[in-house]
Amino acid sequence: MNLYDTKGRIFDIQRFSVHDGPGIRTIVFLKGCVLRCKWCCNPESQNFAIEEMTLGGKVKTVGRDVTVGEVMETVKRDMPYYRRSGGGLTLSGGESLCQPEFAVALLRASKEYSINTAMESTGYAKYDVIEQYLPYLDLYLMDIKHMNAKKHEQFTTKTNELILENAKKIAEHAKKLIIRVPVIPNFNDTESEILDIARFASNLPNVNELHLLPYHRLGQDKYSGLGRTYELADLVPPTDEKMQLLLKAAETTGLKCQIGG
Repeated sequence: MNLYDTKGRIFDIQRFSVHDGPGIRTIVFLKGCVLRCKWCCNPESQNFAIEEMTLGGKVKTVGRDVTVGEVMETVKRDMPYYRRSGGGLTLSGGESLCQPEFAVALLRASKEYSINTAMESTGYAKYDVIEQYLPYLDLYLMDIKHMNAKKHEQFTTKTNELILENAKKIAEHAKKLIIRVPVIPNFNDTESEILDIARFASNLPNVNELHLLPYHRLGQDKYSGLGRTYELADLVPPTDEKMQLLLKAAETTGLKCQIGG
C-alpha cells in the first residue's frame, strides 16, 4: 500500500501551536489511549471509537478516519512557518502508540518533506512498537507521572513498570527525549515526589531536560458532554509559588527544568 494511503483515526488537527515542541507546530490528535488518567483534558481521545460529545448545547461528532495524504495536505500548508521557526509536526492524542501503522507512516511522510517531528506519549506499549517510531522522530516528549506503581495505577488505571522500563530504552535510542511531568494535586505535587521523578530522569542516558506541566481544568466540561463524571472537580490548580518550589526541587538533580512546555 502507498504510504499516503495509510488510514488512521484522528479527532482534531491544531495549526499554529507554539507548544509541544519547538517553533510553530501543527498538532495531530489521534484517537485511542490505554491509560485513563483522571485529569485527562482530552477525554474524547481515550476511546478509539467515533463518539458524540455535547458542548455548548451542540452535539459534535468526535473522531474521523483519514489517510496520511489527507493529513499531510494540512501539515504542508505551514511549511514556511516551520522553516522560519524551527517548528513542525507533533503527534498527540490520545496515544499515538495505539495506531503504529498510521502514526509511523505520518512521521515518514513528514520526513520526506524535511519537516521536524515530535510526539507526546505515555510510553505505554511494547518496546518493539515504540522503536518503529524512533528513526522518524526528532523529539520524544514522554510523560513520567509517578514513581510509585500503586499510586500510578490508582490515578491512571495502569501501573508504571512498563513506562519506566521503556523510558530507559527510549533514552538510549531516541534522537532527543524530554521528560514531562503533569503536576496533579493529591497525586504527585509534593517536592519529594517531583524529586523522585527528576532523579530517575537525570539517570537516563542523553536526557537533560524536564518540564513540569501544571494541572488545569480546561477539559472538565467535556466529561459531562460525554456522559461521564469528572472525578477531580474539587482540585485547585497549583499556585505559581507551589510550582516554583517544585521546580527548585527538580533542579537540584542538575537537569534543565522549566514550567510548561
